Amino acid sequence: MTHYQDDIEAIRALKTQNGSSWDAIDPESVARMRSQNRFRTGLEIAQYTADIMRRDMAEYDADSSVYTQSLGVWHGFIGQQKLISIKKHLKTTNKRYLYLSGWMVAALRSEFGPLPDQSMHEKTAVPALIEELYTFLRQADARELDLLFTKLDGARAAGDETAVEFIQSQIDNYETHVVPIIADIDAGFGNPEATYLLAKKMIEAGACAIQIENQVSDEKQCGHQDGKVTVPHEDFIAKLNAVRYAFLELGIDNGVIVARTDSLGAGLTQKLAVTSEPGDLGDQYNAFLDVEEISEADLGNGDVVIKRDGRLQRPKRLASNLYQFRAGTGEARCVLDCITALRNGADLLWIETEKPHVEQIAGMVDEIRKEIPNAKLVYNNSPSFNWTLSFRQQAYDLLVEQGADVSAYDRGDLMNVDYDGTELARVADEKIRSFQREGSARAGIFHHLITLPTYHTAALSTDDLAKGYFGDEGMLAYVKGVQRREIREGIATVKHQNMAGSDIGDNHKEYFAGDAALKAGGQHNTMNQFS
Repeated sequence: MTHYQDDIEAIRALKTQNGSSWDAIDPESVARMRSQNRFRTGLEIAQYTADIMRRDMAEYDADSSVYTQSLGVWHGFIGQQKLISIKKHLKTTNKRYLYLSGWMVAALRSEFGPLPDQSMHEKTAVPALIEELYTFLRQADARELDLLFTKLDGARAAGDETAVEFIQSQIDNYETHVVPIIADIDAGFGNPEATYLLAKKMIEAGACAIQIENQVSDEKQCGHQDGKVTVPHEDFIAKLNAVRYAFLELGIDNGVIVARTDSLGAGLTQKLAVTSEPGDLGDQYNAFLDVEEISEADLGNGDVVIKRDGRLQRPKRLASNLYQFRAGTGEARCVLDCITALRNGADLLWIETEKPHVEQIAGMVDEIRKEIPNAKLVYNNSPSFNWTLSFRQQAYDLLVEQGADVSAYDRGDLMNVDYDGTELARVADEKIRSFQREGSARAGIFHHLITLPTYHTAALSTDDLAKGYFGDEGMLAYVKGVQRREIREGIATVKHQNMAGSDIGDNHKEYFAGDAALKAGGQHNTMNQFS
């Protein structure tokens, strides 16, 4: 017997137990409502999705071709439509997640209005968006199941037992739109206690995976901008512990922590690390500092010095009271950061790079895997990269390496539209198309995400519509560019009343009031034009 049938039988028994006062209750209607509300709390979602991520991580360890992907979203509706599209086109949500971008929360969800990605937005906006996303995903389940129930009733009324059996199997084997969310907690929004408190709220809202970075929380910068300041490893470990304690307190024992290092582009530190003996973690951190060797006589007022190998070294301190690292140490610092994070409770790594280059990423992962063989990355396929330029440069360099004639190309002008139909452009686009597959096979990338794609797609589609609607096309811009495409491509939003839950509400009215229900979906509903 299926779960659906079990619920029907359980409600029948409960109805009998409660006598005539429950005569109006229809057991199958209750079973339908229960199936449409599979997840009752955020913690149920967090546990369900944590199990998915752990399974996916194990499968990737066995076969790197089964990597996972996500797109960043900034509103529940955008996340919902993404999952509806995935189910429509790919027939399954397997290996597809959502990414919650701190950048987009700052830019689009703060009560202060658009903000830079510097952790100035309200902390509560992050768990609020997680809860909103799962509300919309659960509603997508309710809507799709409601459509199946309507088809089931129609098949029953027509006496078509084959259709009834087929539709019932779709209900019994229904795949939810609820998928894992990797949620950005930035640098933790304060000290470890603040990180722990916020992590709890995020997990309670449904997050199974929390991404945290090793920048200072009060000077946090976007990973693709300048001025990034990292913290000593012990500071970051405390925040990893804070997130793990939050997971464990709430019973999500297999919650996932993604440790992000910004060291590749971060040339500054706010603190010198505490060190007790040569070669310890603090000493390794300090060894990357840009220093000058001095004698005791060279000491000036207020100077800070480090004693290493019996010599006095004065770290170069900026007017901002920050210390700088030696140029060219970024990759080595990333490797140390990653090894340290994995040895102290992190599950996945995130290395923020300045360009999408498989071999650069792989070079660091190779070093990490000498210490942690199953190290895996979450990688930001960032819109901050000029993908066309980067891969045309890579294609140009590859052609040079192969001894090809590149005299037709100017490496300094490869974005030129005149190159769009060339062999170089074709090679570059193929490298872009295969980047995720190659990155996962060569560079240990378990999860590929694009942080803010829907920020850009919303702007682009709005520009297309505004250009035509307010120009000569008028209504044709909407009809041809939007509605006609929705109809012909099967976009769910063409029936926007249904998308917003009108038909679900009508069915509930019928459950509650029977024939007396005042329903919105009658013959005069203009949505019938799209049937």
